[in-house]
Amino acid sequence: MINRSGSQIREDFLRFFEGKVSETTGQGHRRVHSSSLVPANDPTLLFTNAGMNQFKDVFLGNEKRDYTRAVSSQKCVRAGGKHNDLENVGFTRRHHTFFEMLGNFSFGDYFKKDAIAYAWELLTSNHDHCFGIDPSRLYVTIFEGDAKVPRDDEAEKFWIEIGVPKERIFGMSAKDNFWQMGDTGPCGPCSEIFYDMGIEAAEEAGVDKPFPQDDQRYVEVWNLVFMQFDRSSDGTLTPLPKPSIDTGMGLERVAAVLQGVLSNFETDLFTPLIKRAEELTGHKVEPEHAVDERSRASLRIIADHARAATFLISDGVNPANDGRGYVLRKILRRGIRHGRLLGQEKPFMHEMVFAVRDEMQVAYPELKESAERVSKVVLAEEEQFARVIGTGLYRLEDELSVTQVDAVYELLQSFIREHGLVTTQDVRPVAEELSDLTRIFWHREGRSLDHWSGHVEADYKLRVAKALNALAATGGEHGGSQPVEPYLQEITDRLRAMWPPVFPGARAFHLYETFGLPLDFIVDVIRDFGIPFDMAGFEAAKQEEQQRARASWKGGSQKSAAPVYRELPKTEFEGYSTLRVDGAKVLALVKDGVGVPELKGGESGEVVLDTTSFYADSGGQVGDQGWLVVPRGTGGDHNSVVAEVSGATKPVQGVFAHKVRANQTIAVGDTVDTVVDGAVRAATTRNHTGTHLLHAALREVLGKHVKQAGSLNDATRLRFDFSHFTGVAEEELREVEEIVNRQVMGNTKVETLVDVPIDVAVNELGAMALFGEKYGEKVRVVKIGDFSTELCGGIHTGATGEIGLIKVVGEGSVSSGVRRVEAVSGTGALHEFRRDFDVAKVVGAFVGSGAGSSSESVTPAEALRARIAAQEEEMKKLRRELDVVRMKAASSTLSDASASAVEVKGVKVLAQRVDGVEKAQLRELVDSLRIKLGSGVVVLGAAVEGKVSLIVGVTKDLTARVQAGKIVGLLAAQVGGKGGGRPDLAEAGGSDVGSLDSALQGAAEVVGGLLG
Repeated sequence: MINRSGSQIREDFLRFFEGKVSETTGQGHRRVHSSSLVPANDPTLLFTNAGMNQFKDVFLGNEKRDYTRAVSSQKCVRAGGKHNDLENVGFTRRHHTFFEMLGNFSFGDYFKKDAIAYAWELLTSNHDHCFGIDPSRLYVTIFEGDAKVPRDDEAEKFWIEIGVPKERIFGMSAKDNFWQMGDTGPCGPCSEIFYDMGIEAAEEAGVDKPFPQDDQRYVEVWNLVFMQFDRSSDGTLTPLPKPSIDTGMGLERVAAVLQGVLSNFETDLFTPLIKRAEELTGHKVEPEHAVDERSRASLRIIADHARAATFLISDGVNPANDGRGYVLRKILRRGIRHGRLLGQEKPFMHEMVFAVRDEMQVAYPELKESAERVSKVVLAEEEQFARVIGTGLYRLEDELSVTQVDAVYELLQSFIREHGLVTTQDVRPVAEELSDLTRIFWHREGRSLDHWSGHVEADYKLRVAKALNALAATGGEHGGSQPVEPYLQEITDRLRAMWPPVFPGARAFHLYETFGLPLDFIVDVIRDFGIPFDMAGFEAAKQEEQQRARASWKGGSQKSAAPVYRELPKTEFEGYSTLRVDGAKVLALVKDGVGVPELKGGESGEVVLDTTSFYADSGGQVGDQGWLVVPRGTGGDHNSVVAEVSGATKPVQGVFAHKVRANQTIAVGDTVDTVVDGAVRAATTRNHTGTHLLHAALREVLGKHVKQAGSLNDATRLRFDFSHFTGVAEEELREVEEIVNRQVMGNTKVETLVDVPIDVAVNELGAMALFGEKYGEKVRVVKIGDFSTELCGGIHTGATGEIGLIKVVGEGSVSSGVRRVEAVSGTGALHEFRRDFDVAKVVGAFVGSGAGSSSESVTPAEALRARIAAQEEEMKKLRRELDVVRMKAASSTLSDASASAVEVKGVKVLAQRVDGVEKAQLRELVDSLRIKLGSGVVVLGAAVEGKVSLIVGVTKDLTARVQAGKIVGLLAAQVGGKGGGRPDLAEAGGSDVGSLDSALQGAAEVVGGLLG
């Protein structure tokens, strides 16, 4: 066995199968490029997670290609939905979010015998491109059979013939060795090959267990799937007429085998990334020193997640709060958090992108171009997460307080019910007061409410009694006001017994989901507060959310398309060259998803024809509109409309379904002529060609990182989504618009090249392959001079001059890292200019003909901007003057305030009300008063427009004894608000202006309680 790099292993695998030639066709395996991590046209998948994903339609019979055997190295991600390895990554030897799957495929060509022979030769032979693994370290599994499918004796026979000893072949259950694409469709037994890593890899150190009893020691390196049955909805298995092969070998796993290491993370696919992670976090791991295993795990997580994030963003995914973007966000934030655990609080993950590029750019050259953009997206996410942790921490602390109040509130309500008491007062404020009181005593007595001294217990009871008196409890049979004393001991005992209340797991999961706070971060904070955590409740909430997520991504099986579509031949599309096709035959009619023999006049449905001139929705271009008419030469009125066509789609690849409303009866077998609405088609093609021009112009102005992320071209407008990490400035949009219209006025010829091999199109012609599109081996290339070259199956103008004019009408954000430009062309642009002209006339009349000297020419827009800017400047000036007056008034009021400070347990406390002062001015006043006090606590309150503002400042020498955040939190509760902040400065808001004075009056007592 020759030690070789991960890159060499990948290349050897591909070359080995390229050399395996079909005896029938003389063709070797076609090397097929990895598809995007975003599955094309497959709602059942969150991410591409297996090599066969891009061949799914081929296996289902929905697509035919010009080859019958293929080999690929496929980018895969498993970090969401059913296949989710995220939480295990870094803590095991072989779990990853991103990995590469090596695979060979047969589409009705070779089957079991050849697949087994190829696999054994590649693994054990010493020929060129083979791995030379010692056969004595390999084990094989086969399907052992069940009630419906017999044991796979055929596979066992072929393994024995190829040289595998019978005692090394093991039968396994359907759970491990029977594969199926879904509940219905292709399925079959599989055969797995395992490698013995040696006793040093054993799950229990030194314990020698036989195969297959040790998952850590015996590692699956290759899975051969034999697709030989079609499972129907009732479970019946029917042999496929052309059985197929789908295999998968994890590159990372086989690299560990061939490089002689126990963990995938020790291979050269990861070690350079781990080294870079050490450099960026400043946490170097020296092999000769004992290091905390969690630190090693953190470095592994950073390396793995950097790979996943780089490839996902490069393939068009951006961080978001749902779907694929949400999974990406979790991956990134998990990597960032583990950097923080290693002591790196500054952004660093964006630098890891370049390390991934350097290691992977040979196999995936697109990383050379996308790395800069990807790095900027990651940096923006790192900066945002830093803000999230700040906001999320504040909300977590707030939720901790609410949890405590809720627990006391429930205790009081239960007590009142049990004793038949009635209260005329709101219980909530009393619960808040008791919660604050109990928390203060709990902290003061060393986080314990047990074993109090007599005077402490007496003091606590006295304060509880004072709070309870506010309830004015009355008992029905006794009447009148009831004293608190009979219930005081029981209530204090209950309060002490339930404190501290458990923090609910569901509430923690809300913070975890909404603010992205990591679970261990939440647990650590709660532990620091000394509060128990409901982990079971958290896991239950998480499981419930995962079930919802799986349901939302389950999508519709491609088998769910009406069976009539799947059984039909492809529609011949002639619409590239003509608007009318005569003599089209009706192959099928579908109403409400069910095939019908006819559609009557007035009914709506879908018509499938053997040939058509109607373009169907794809590539961002909407389907054509028009008519199905009585065919010429049949004796009828050939202009008579049989059905009105509102659009067309492709429910199954190659089959065109025309959405119609029948004017007269139309039946399967009828013949019609297809007539496309030429005016609508022309407007749509103008917008589609305009989109190509817009794409190229955006790349010229904003940078080559710009890539299409979606588009819509219909007769009224064009909409173009693209990757960009910030808003497009007005002057940039103007420049884009000018570039595009120069191309229009140049009347450049629009060329369409057909049946171009995709490698030639991308590598030689420089055509851009667009996000989310699925391409075959032969493609159409749309070329507009030297300005734009794209892969596109849509319909375009003959020359750019046919567009007339393009006017950009809007730009905005679609999601994080994705922008949208909207524009109109042709007569739509003319209407837009007329509207702008009308607005300009109104503005001109409002602001006058111009400004400045008579020699200056000022447009109405410039004059309006100048008028608004002058008014805004005047408003700013007036606000500044008003702020100065307010500050002078407040300063005058507080000039002798320091003399009114009271001393509590050796600490000066100054509390004052200063109405009409904004928050920024309150901060200035607090700073001034802290300086005057020298040492002490300053509390200021203000009422502004019916809202309360509170601010607390603590001089630096006292923050170890009392913190501003705790003071303001307790005071805020008294005015119906919440707050928090730093130990030396904290702010809060509230809604109860009437309680502000009493809150300020009680500030000294609150400080005293916290001082203990």
